Amino acid sequence: MMKLGFKLIAEAYGPREIVAQAARAEEAGFDFVEVSDHFHPWVSEHEHSGFAFSMLAAIAARTSSLGLATGVTCPFIRYHPAIVAQAAATIAILSDGRFTLGVGAGERLNEHVVGAGWPAAATRHEMLRESLEIIRLLWSGGYHSYDGKHVRLEDARVFDLPDERPDIAVAAGGPEAARLAGELGDALFVTEPRADLVAAYEEVGGRGPRYAEVPLAWAESEDDAAESARRLFRFGVTGWKVQAELPNPVNFDAATELVTADHMRDQFGCGPDVERHVQIARPFVDAGYDRLALINAGPDMDGFFDFFTKELGPALRAL
Repeated sequence: MMKLGFKLIAEAYGPREIVAQAARAEEAGFDFVEVSDHFHPWVSEHEHSGFAFSMLAAIAARTSSLGLATGVTCPFIRYHPAIVAQAAATIAILSDGRFTLGVGAGERLNEHVVGAGWPAAATRHEMLRESLEIIRLLWSGGYHSYDGKHVRLEDARVFDLPDERPDIAVAAGGPEAARLAGELGDALFVTEPRADLVAAYEEVGGRGPRYAEVPLAWAESEDDAAESARRLFRFGVTGWKVQAELPNPVNFDAATELVTADHMRDQFGCGPDVERHVQIARPFVDAGYDRLALINAGPDMDGFFDFFTKELGPALRAL
């Protein structure tokens, strides 16, 4: 059964507003929220980047049925996987089992801040695999050590574990990562409506939920929606190879200087027309994704929640 989620854009809104949006999402009828886990925002207009796990703890206290997820956490370099294992276990307890740990291979934007360098993509995938193995070990209970090629663990134990371990959703931009999601994850997480990633996930035994972020921008006028999407989400049109490599917001500002509102219309559902938003979401459903996390890059969040409750939610569930 398909579930509909809401993307909490922690780079564009402060921590209190993020928690308030999550509570509003539950009231509006969303099934889950996922919050970005960044150290830096993407572009200069954002001006925020709260700590994801603190916000998730507050959201757990403010909500009762809403699913929670990171979208997504890089469990190495800036973090050690032991810390991620501990943090995720704690959020799972505080939320009574409503938490999913979304993980990925990260971006230089967030990971370079600790001065440990930024490895090549192939190395990052090796580090992600080792990190997932460490998290699984620590969630199995007891003391564990691990001596990997890149990541190590020495005589560590997570003492507070939930009765049921959280699902791990692994982000994939290509078949290799999708296969890793099938091997070591419980779910797949993507940002493009690619059926080949579902196929790669399933060919190695992946049978869990398939998450996708759907880019929308609601406003009473299409022009206002497209301009808001340009201001808040123009980094998204650069492609993953650029997004993973640039170190700071000023670099993304330079890389997106020529992006216009018309460019955003090509990728985002913009404006008040429910059919346009359904048109953007349908390829994800057709490609096999059953957990749609809606991004609202529009300027009116309260208006978007009302629109979702009355029109968009029912239309998407009909897909």
